Amino acid sequence: MSRAPVDLANRSPEEAQDDYEEMPRVVITRRRALAFGLFVLAALCFLYFVLPKLTGLSGDWKRIKDGDPWWLALALGFECVSFLGYVWLFRTVFIRGRSRIDWRASYQITMAGLAATRLFAAAGAGCIALTAWAVRRSGMEARLVTCRMVAFLVLLYGVYMASLVVFGVALHEGLLSGGGSFAITVVPAIFGGIAMALFLGIAALPADVERRLQRWARGSGRVARFIAKAVTIPASAASGIRTAIALVRDRETGVLGAIVWWYCDILTLWACFHAFGSNPPPFGIIVMAYFIGMLANTLPLPGGIGGVDGGMIGAFAAFDVSVGYATLAVLSYRAFAFWLPTVPGAIAYFQLRRTVNRWREDREHERGSPQTAPARA
Repeated sequence: MSRAPVDLANRSPEEAQDDYEEMPRVVITRRRALAFGLFVLAALCFLYFVLPKLTGLSGDWKRIKDGDPWWLALALGFECVSFLGYVWLFRTVFIRGRSRIDWRASYQITMAGLAATRLFAAAGAGCIALTAWAVRRSGMEARLVTCRMVAFLVLLYGVYMASLVVFGVALHEGLLSGGGSFAITVVPAIFGGIAMALFLGIAALPADVERRLQRWARGSGRVARFIAKAVTIPASAASGIRTAIALVRDRETGVLGAIVWWYCDILTLWACFHAFGSNPPPFGIIVMAYFIGMLANTLPLPGGIGGVDGGMIGAFAAFDVSVGYATLAVLSYRAFAFWLPTVPGAIAYFQLRRTVNRWREDREHERGSPQTAPARA
């Protein structure tokens, strides 16, 4: 894939105006902050205090203090490598030419985005919004940002869907030990297969489909103009999917960052099982229960708090794993994967604001004269 440089100095007035677009953020009111705090507190109290009593885990719950420190340290190491994989994938997709985004800025964007996910529901909407904003501020045009954001998500969630298919079928057919019912092996595999087929179908749209429909809509009725406008969404998606396929076809090693992100995170969960017992579930079951539980990220819960935890525990129970054992491992894993990165992510959020301000000052210097911020209406 060619690496066209980004023109950072000769930008249009509209693009210069975009330099002052504010960082995506949640409008924090006293009521919203209080509601969010109460929700997190209630979720934690339920998971760590009520759940053990409801399921008779009081004896098992005391074992959390007896977790093997070596296995827990290994879990921490896997989680750190997982985040490195995320940064690696980000750079592979977005840094395709001359760019202001160095490794330090890449860390800030990805970690700040992951922190934003803790505040937004709907499978990482906050991360997407913040990442797109930061990349645009680096000098990349909006249309290209959209294309590469789609490519990034396709590579990331392509691993997710492919894993559902491979492990679901392998467990059901006995190719991997652990077994599992049709509902928790084949049904998720069908879901993953349909999702992949859908995206491949979108990728098959002609590259100029948007231009063709816009030309057809000229002088036509309202319905035709509506269709021509609506098709811009799948057309943009098709461009991003083709970009992702091209990265794989070009054997860009950085696309392996998606595998590192998911499977080092799974290895964190695997290590947590080892920390609390000598007979963990087969690895195939850990992978399948992990991905089934992660589907709860689509629920309207900040960061999937409670939903992901309960989903994973329920999936393990469906695979006949002891509920007490699964609860200890899953909640320990969530401490590493969800709570631990929150503080560095919040720090990265404020560091990113300074980095983006510095980029804006650099562009003003390159233009030869300071630019006055546009007046607010």
